[in-house]
Amino acid sequence: MDKEQIEVLGNNHIATSIQTPLRPDAFDTSDNEKIKNIETYFGHIMQELGLDLTDDSLSGTPYRVAKMYVKELFYGLNPANKPKLSTFENKYKYGKMLVEQNITIDSACEHHFLPIVGHAHVAYIPNDRVIGLSKINRLVDYYAHRPQVQERLSLQILKDLQYALKTEDVIVMVVAKHLCVSSRGIKDKNSLTTTVEYGGCFELDQKRQEFLDIVTKISI
Repeated sequence: MDKEQIEVLGNNHIATSIQTPLRPDAFDTSDNEKIKNIETYFGHIMQELGLDLTDDSLSGTPYRVAKMYVKELFYGLNPANKPKLSTFENKYKYGKMLVEQNITIDSACEHHFLPIVGHAHVAYIPNDRVIGLSKINRLVDYYAHRPQVQERLSLQILKDLQYALKTEDVIVMVVAKHLCVSSRGIKDKNSLTTTVEYGGCFELDQKRQEFLDIVTKISI
């Protein structure tokens, strides 16, 4: 792939699957080994930029970045960290919309490794099962903490919730700012990106509008 093709791909969101692309041996190496290797590689990057790694302020940066990548920013790559989506019998027979909104998105784009920050709004209509509210937040956080494109993030959240709840009646809306747009390229500081994925009854305009009315008009 030549440099022009790389730039074109980086400015478009092209994917062949909703699964994050991972090598089969992605987790053969321990977290500590990964941190050690990334520390070395990032040190080389800093040196190529002309930075003096003997300076007190910079000497620990390669380790800090490596630890951040493995343990914090990209912890969602490891399926061992995926939250268990425990569901419960819908004993109250609650059958209307349940909305969890303003869930923090703290992610990074896979094309430039720059931050994606914003919020997710998730709703579902219970059938026989309901899910603990914090589980929705944890699922969003898990998928956000990996190199992402926003379209894939929305779909990953949607599909997992549909599977766990045994219903297609789920909708996911993500509104986020991409620093790869605001800090490079066009450098537009004000634009936001919105993605909406849904299934089941949310295919109906009226039900989808009910959700949109809630997330756009209610704030606490």
